[in-house]
Amino acid sequence: MIKFFKAIFNKISFAKISDEELVKKYQNSSNTKYFDILYQRHSSKVYGKCLSMLNNETMSKDALQDIFLKVLLNISKFNFKSKFTTWVYSITYNHCIDVIRKEGKLKFEKEEYSMYSEKIDTNDAIHEEEELLKIKVHNLEVVLDSIPIKDKAVLLMKYQGGLSIKEMCSMLNKSESAVKMGIKRAKEKCIRKHKELFK
Repeated sequence: MIKFFKAIFNKISFAKISDEELVKKYQNSSNTKYFDILYQRHSSKVYGKCLSMLNNETMSKDALQDIFLKVLLNISKFNFKSKFTTWVYSITYNHCIDVIRKEGKLKFEKEEYSMYSEKIDTNDAIHEEEELLKIKVHNLEVVLDSIPIKDKAVLLMKYQGGLSIKEMCSMLNKSESAVKMGIKRAKEKCIRKHKELFK
């Protein structure tokens, strides 16, 4: 009974501690209980992101384990320049891209977002946002599965993950203008593909 109450008390007390504080505690002590709490907090979201990108439960479960192994092996290098979640999602994004590449399903386009020099028209951006919101959930899943994985990942980061442009810059190691252009290109492809598939 005493152990039970201790466990409940620990859960309550750790609930108030931020991810970054838990990382610091783990870095200072190597006590696995701090890492376990981080895993419990974020594993379901990481799994969801893997499933969104890989479309396969078995692969996503394997990816989840591989990702947290990478997190564990590299957590001592975490430098607190970004949020812990941003860092973990960056590892998740890159790992899923690697998995897809190994499966032979990914062909990177030669063009890089950093090379785009076009200006983004605000009215166009608003119109694209409205067009995306009109797409039904089922149709959107079909559309996302039919556009290049890099574009799908960018849209999932912004709209499913709710990441800010700044966080995406950190994750993708690209400038703000490059990330914005990447989102614009991805939205355009999404809208075009929706028109092709659901006339």
